[in-house]
Amino acid sequence: MENFTCILCPKGCSLTVEMVGQEYEVKGNKCPKGREFAINEIKNPRRSVCSTIKTTFEKVPRLPVRTNGEVPLEDIFNVMAEINSKSLGMPVHAGDVVIENVGDTGVNVIATSDLYYLLGEEKNE
Repeated sequence: MENFTCILCPKGCSLTVEMVGQEYEVKGNKCPKGREFAINEIKNPRRSVCSTIKTTFEKVPRLPVRTNGEVPLEDIFNVMAEINSKSLGMPVHAGDVVIENVGDTGVNVIATSDLYYLLGEEKNE
């Protein structure tokens, strides 16, 4: 039996999951999302990754970033290693992709802050 706290809504249901025959039995969920969450946590746990990336700009030496999707739990250390090995040498806007297909997960890393704004620059288009 596995125990989880559901994070898909503010209720934070305490869930228990048990394999009964060929099916997962989930208890404690107050909505269908809880069942889905619990089964995914058993079969294929995934997480969003939030971090910072180095830049070459003295005024803003690090920029906040996050994945634009969830990555398998076992790939988080590889994703973080790749983020930590990179450095931004040009300004980006919030939402711009800074690393494509990070760690071969099919997920991109995006900026969550506007480096143009932080540097007081305009984007040249």
